[in-house]
Amino acid sequence: MHPYHQYQRLLTRRHFLSKGSLGVGAIALAALGGKTTASTAMGSLLPGSPPAPHFAPKAKRVIYLHMAGSPPQQDLLDPKPKLTELDGQPCPDELLEGERFAFIKGHPTILASPYAFKKRGKSGIEISELMPGLAGMADDITVIRSMHTDQFNHAPAQLFLYTGLPQLGRPSMGSWLTYGLGSENQNLPGFVVLVSGNSNPSAGKSVWGSGFLPSVHQGVQCRSSGDPILYVSNPVGVSRPSRRRSLDALGKLNELAHEQHGDPETLSRIQQYELAFRMQMSVPEVSDLALESQSTLEAYGAEPGGSSFANNCLLARRLVEQGVRFVQLFDWGWDTHGTNPSDDIINQLPLKCRQTDKPIAALLTDLKQRGLLEDTLVIWSGEFGRTAMNEKRNGSTYLGRDHHPHCFSIWMAGGGIKAGHVHGATDELGYRITDGAMDVHDLHATILHLMGIDHERLTYRFQGRDFRLTDVAGNVVQSIIA
Repeated sequence: MHPYHQYQRLLTRRHFLSKGSLGVGAIALAALGGKTTASTAMGSLLPGSPPAPHFAPKAKRVIYLHMAGSPPQQDLLDPKPKLTELDGQPCPDELLEGERFAFIKGHPTILASPYAFKKRGKSGIEISELMPGLAGMADDITVIRSMHTDQFNHAPAQLFLYTGLPQLGRPSMGSWLTYGLGSENQNLPGFVVLVSGNSNPSAGKSVWGSGFLPSVHQGVQCRSSGDPILYVSNPVGVSRPSRRRSLDALGKLNELAHEQHGDPETLSRIQQYELAFRMQMSVPEVSDLALESQSTLEAYGAEPGGSSFANNCLLARRLVEQGVRFVQLFDWGWDTHGTNPSDDIINQLPLKCRQTDKPIAALLTDLKQRGLLEDTLVIWSGEFGRTAMNEKRNGSTYLGRDHHPHCFSIWMAGGGIKAGHVHGATDELGYRITDGAMDVHDLHATILHLMGIDHERLTYRFQGRDFRLTDVAGNVVQSIIA
């Protein structure tokens, strides 16, 4: 380089920031990278042995079934005969004092469930007639009737459920798990997302984002129809050998950039490119539902080439079978306010149950028959509960329930969870928890524990302090663990 040009380069702000050992660039890098050095970051990203759990895990992988919009617990998993007795009567005043509702105005009336409950299986768990498939699996699940949250709008409640904070910026649960445990299959993402219901969740793709963790831990959205992952295929005219050569060249450039600037995210970018190259071969095969038997397709109600929740359930089984660590399914359409037939509990709720109940039962049965359920944790939930009162927005004549944070029901199965068990209880109107309260951080701590992780030890230093999924709270709920 000409001495004059070299002198000019030394005067540039960018060069000063990248080379100054005590400059702003070094300080910023230390804040962003925390305790993670370049060598340790590369070690955690490159293929090889995944990180070890803190103790022997009961579960190796997770399938999370999220009914986006939130199902009404009083109509599905938490029967309340008292609602039938008080149906149509004004809600007791004490339930309204100091309350905030998303949409309810004035003094609402009590709304009974129009659906019958029966005791199911040897365990006698009461489950609604709307879920006959799940009813047949009653002896394999734990129903938790005492979940609660502090959010009553969809986006912040979904963020809280998956990241531990109702604001943007934190890593999602699947990202924490792949950061802590790695992936069992280096040719597939450790964290895969499947969406049905013609809509992303209200919180958007942040609920599977990696936040401040290396971006290689972000969830990869996969589809059961068309190109399994957008842009994973080579463009027309680009061969696989040509792609390999271009990635090799790009990798060398990124390595030079890392040597110069020391940004750990550069290492993550190298790994993402390499994973994408491997996925070009592995993803089309694992996502091809046509390889399944006709009897399996019929059991799920799946149709190759479609994009239904049934297809996603079958694809979830195929993914965990191949070593994917965390599979997250979102199904939109459960926001039953009762403003019209497309969001009430008479038309929309039965429709959503018909679309999901059969494939969920098939998924549990399939995992069980293949010996996968014992170390695969399956979770079903919404982001909050629904009110015991009829919303009746703007005088609507349709039946529906508003958002309710104080209690809601979820169920869990496999992966070390007790079978045929009910945890927690709510009052006679299903309005407040009376026993076994379990909040979002408790759920996170329990999931991590089942995966062999001490939730207080899984941390990442960012902006000068250690962060964790459970923030500064969370207790493992031992009573639901087998």
